[in-house]
Amino acid sequence: MKELEIFYLTGCPYCRHARMAVEELLAENPAYSELSLRWIEENREKELADSRDYYRVPTIYLDGEKLYEASRQDTLEIIKERFQAAFDRALAS
Repeated sequence: MKELEIFYLTGCPYCRHARMAVEELLAENPAYSELSLRWIEENREKELADSRDYYRVPTIYLDGEKLYEASRQDTLEIIKERFQAAFDRALAS
């Protein structure tokens, strides 16, 4: 199973929504618990964060490909939809 990299920042409201979305998705679909999720706090892993091309968090990568980067307009529902799409893609690969 391929690993999803999720870049986030402590204290970021969108990242809190991402955590909530992931908890909901895992509760709703047991298959998602098979995914390998690597949460990367960009201030703690600056070298890795700097090696990726993104501006906002949360951002999800699968095999170096950006699947989602949050925007300021993203609600919890939008974030959940984007995470679900990323999870589905990871399961299919």
